[in-house]
Amino acid sequence: MECVITSKEDILTIYKADNRPWVIGFSGGKDSTAVCRLVFEALLELPLLERTKPVFIVSSDTLVETPLVVNLIHDALDKMRLAASELALPIEVASPVTPQIDETFWVNLIGKGYPAPTRQFRWCTERMKIDPTSEFIREKVAAFGEVVVVLGSRLQESSSRAQVMRKHRIDGSRLGKHTSLPHALVFTPIDEWSADDVWEYLFSGPAPWGGDHQALFDLYKGSNGGECPLVLDTSTPSCGNSRFGCWVCTVVTKDRAMDGLIETGNTWLTPLRDFRNELYRTTDPARKHEFRSARRRDGSVTISIKKDEQGKTVQEKHVLGPYRMEYRKHLLKELLATQKAIYDLNPEDAEQLISLAELEQIRKEWRLDPNEPDWEDSVPAIYRQVFSNDVAWKTDDDFVFDGNDANVVAELCSERRLPKELLMKLLELEVSYQGHARRSGLQKELQDLLSRDWADDKQAIASQTDWINRVSSYDDQERDLQKRYADIGKVIGDAN
Repeated sequence: MECVITSKEDILTIYKADNRPWVIGFSGGKDSTAVCRLVFEALLELPLLERTKPVFIVSSDTLVETPLVVNLIHDALDKMRLAASELALPIEVASPVTPQIDETFWVNLIGKGYPAPTRQFRWCTERMKIDPTSEFIREKVAAFGEVVVVLGSRLQESSSRAQVMRKHRIDGSRLGKHTSLPHALVFTPIDEWSADDVWEYLFSGPAPWGGDHQALFDLYKGSNGGECPLVLDTSTPSCGNSRFGCWVCTVVTKDRAMDGLIETGNTWLTPLRDFRNELYRTTDPARKHEFRSARRRDGSVTISIKKDEQGKTVQEKHVLGPYRMEYRKHLLKELLATQKAIYDLNPEDAEQLISLAELEQIRKEWRLDPNEPDWEDSVPAIYRQVFSNDVAWKTDDDFVFDGNDANVVAELCSERRLPKELLMKLLELEVSYQGHARRSGLQKELQDLLSRDWADDKQAIASQTDWINRVSSYDDQERDLQKRYADIGKVIGDAN
């Protein structure tokens, strides 16, 4: 294949041109697999003394990848790591990068109550994909000064991808500027290849790290589509429709990839699809109020106003907040039940859906929730409801109140017609300052708590709507006055 010869020549030319190390982004899909294979084979053509520049292979694990994809990626990385050592190649295969524990999908969704991602609010990409991979690249930049990021991007993938690639290409060079990372250049050795070129190359012989790519091909065939690329910036499109990526993705209406895998015999994935579909239903504008709080996480009630060209209010929209605590508890129970179900159906391929570390972080997020603090410490109880065994939960000094205290507070507040959440947050604040020699921040935090509207949701929405309408009315009056003054000024000017 002529395209293979050309790409290998490009790889060797750029590899030998300078001392900048390479970082290859490996997503586990066909394109990034082809790039890794090309680099392996090209470097094997060099004499041992010329294999001096380090090459790092990095992959991203969002912790919510489709289990079959996770298994495939881990298997490929293990084989690459072993082969690089045996073949004396300067290739270091890093462990997959993952999001920070307080930025994982489940901690954000179930812990903090972030609503399921949509095209308009795709909060997951940056936290779970861009940030971990970018941090890995920044570490290499700090160590070496500059790096070349090698990607399996192709111009034929999409018109938007081709536009971005051409826009950042350096004139007269095979390299491009990275869109967001300074001191990082981008090299795309198969950018002119077609999808057929990729598959023809992959099936032209065994992989340098052993075995063939039949399992990868079978996964594509079963999932009706393509891989979710390694995401390094927000210009990368969503992994929706025909791509396999995160099994919880709600950016698309229907997960065709998961449906395809189930239809081709992987019926044990059905509980994952059912859970994902429940999440998707919460994004329906007509049903959002069933699942989400009336308040934002800062306690505020937000009403957006849309006006016509004359400044008249034509639409009032209540901007909902996070999932309510009651629904988050339901989601956690359903997620754990889903995990139990797939282990029962297929223990060999099933992956852990949520880790103990994430469960502990969710306990913390619920305990310190700004609107609905969970003094009952519900996570361990929910876990015990689903599984017959228990785990060694952390004993944290932060849990100074318990469910009994919450019941007492609720009873007292009911008698005195006081919002129980306000008293709970005041007690938490007082405890947090115990033992402090200085309490300089206490006054401001007290003021912030007491200035929040702690009325029930209906009253808070009505109050906020009334206030916005009054402000809007004042704005309309001011606009009318300014117009009248301008007209009077014009009349006086004409009279003079």
